[in-house]
Amino acid sequence: MLGPIIPPALSKEEVESRPTRVLVVDDEPSITEFIELGLRREGFSVRTAPDGRAALTAVDQFHPDVVILDIMMPRLNGLELTRELAGDSRRSLIILSARDETQDRIAGLELGADDYLVKPFDFGELLARVRSVLRRRQPEQAALVQAGPLELDRAHRLTSYRGEAVELSPREFDLLCYLVEHRGQVLERDRILNAVWGVAFYGDDNNLEVYIRYLRRKLGDSERRLIQTVRGVGYRLVVD
Repeated sequence: MLGPIIPPALSKEEVESRPTRVLVVDDEPSITEFIELGLRREGFSVRTAPDGRAALTAVDQFHPDVVILDIMMPRLNGLELTRELAGDSRRSLIILSARDETQDRIAGLELGADDYLVKPFDFGELLARVRSVLRRRQPEQAALVQAGPLELDRAHRLTSYRGEAVELSPREFDLLCYLVEHRGQVLERDRILNAVWGVAFYGDDNNLEVYIRYLRRKLGDSERRLIQTVRGVGYRLVVD
């Protein structure tokens, strides 16, 4: 039996500068492609593997922060893979399987998985599970988000800009958090609405424009240098 795969430690600078890495392991290409597309749209760096053995190689090369894996796979099944990968606090494991028997869930969790999601699944729920395990692994880092002169404390829902406290409504705070987490990226309106208002939101993007206006006013961004409008697409947050 192979021992736990524990990659060399990354420096603090390397961890902070790179996007969160997710490895998706499943022998169904339609599943891996669907998850990969969705996660890439959310700003994650994603790699896929078709079986457990290929996953071990990918872990050694890619150093993922999260591994999403199926149970029923060739060469090395998901439970065996979980056993091999468990034991490193820098890596989270989410089992994604069509097997929904209680004993399967228990087995996966006892082997070291952080979460277990049953197929078929909603991508929004999978995304929430990924973010949840990341927060549990690095609670202090996840709670405090800083981008240039902007600082957000998600644990206490506090915001400061250039050292001054900024009072935000819950929706304004969630929107600003999302923009900060994806700073520098051009975000489509629908993507922002889905992430902040939820996939079940049936309004129009006028709501988004209103809240962008609120944020600009409270942050003193009358010249739109901080929250930039990308005409015909959406918005981009740019910090010094």
